[in-house]
Amino acid sequence: MFFKILFAEFIAEMGDKTQLMLVAMTNKFKIRDIVIGTAVAVLVLNGLAVLAGGLVGSLIPGFVIKFIAAAAFLFFALTSLKKDDEDEEEVKDSKIKFAPLTVFCTFFVAELGDKTQLTAVTFGANEGLDVALIVWLACSIGLFAADIIGMLIGYLLKSRTPDGLLNTLAFFIFSVFGIYTLYQGLALEENLGLEMKTSIIITAAVAVVFAVICAAILLYSRKTKAD
Repeated sequence: MFFKILFAEFIAEMGDKTQLMLVAMTNKFKIRDIVIGTAVAVLVLNGLAVLAGGLVGSLIPGFVIKFIAAAAFLFFALTSLKKDDEDEEEVKDSKIKFAPLTVFCTFFVAELGDKTQLTAVTFGANEGLDVALIVWLACSIGLFAADIIGMLIGYLLKSRTPDGLLNTLAFFIFSVFGIYTLYQGLALEENLGLEMKTSIIITAAVAVVFAVICAAILLYSRKTKAD
């Protein structure tokens, strides 16, 4: 049973958005911080899913979770525009203090309601509370093993790619996830009552505004550097 659940959770996570998110995060945080933040988030998420049976998802509307996740993704896209050599010491200090917590929060929100959490809920319901600990451990190990692969890929790419390339990759990954997640939230018609056309228009408008903000940040950064 243990290995069946572990394998199912591992397969469910392969190719998921959080794997790509961790690849992008290797350009912003140290591996240690990513491991700590991801491990704690995985344990907490699967604990909630197995023991509470999706209680969080039932209390918080789906579109609210999607909006929070979208905001987190777009925020990281914006921070990816910042050059690595800007305020290096300040960034280094902030990483030591806040990076694991930042990784935890982003990963936690991104995984809420995801298929891996639903998998954990299903196994928890089928196997019962008597073996909840085993289900929790199997789900957590499977999910973390899949995500660690994404993190290692990002780390290997970081040491073998030209300067700035991973920043650009991270920006596009987070931007796409952010805009798409926003659309998913708007498309939850049972909660918001919006037509598909309206959801698309709002998503497109946010994408345009976000693009303008990014362009302004880049122009300001280049102007500051030139001065």
